[in-house]
Amino acid sequence: MKKLYQITTEGKKELEAELEKLKGRRGEIAEKIADARDYGDLSENAEYDAAREEQGLVESRVAEIEDILLNAELIKGSKKSSVGLGSKVELKTGNKAVSYHVVGPVEADPVAGKISNESPIGNALMGKKVGDSAVVTTPKGDINYKIVSIS
Repeated sequence: MKKLYQITTEGKKELEAELEKLKGRRGEIAEKIADARDYGDLSENAEYDAAREEQGLVESRVAEIEDILLNAELIKGSKKSSVGLGSKVELKTGNKAVSYHVVGPVEADPVAGKISNESPIGNALMGKKVGDSAVVTTPKGDINYKIVSIS
């Protein structure tokens, strides 16, 4: 059974753009391989090995993105009364306010404020309503988040 990937429309567009960029690099990498091949003995050719490794990385990422897009289920970001996939949540802990966009694991990027529903914070927030508290256990101790708004 194939895995279904839950992604937002924005995440799908980002993956499609990355896929096009990677496919555009194929010609450049092929040229690097051809140039490196001209240097002679392939068994001791670092440029050739590096170009082949780069080709392998690009091709594996292309295959991964194509699989995700083929098996993608779009998350509908709707106005909900409780936190779910696609929700944008504003939280408060102590004097600190933070905002997160709850997304599927494929497009999670904590630095950009996108957290996976499978992460400790995302999991603790799922199903909560405005005014509810969510406790997240971390190595430094429990953190109590109060939900300020959901959009």
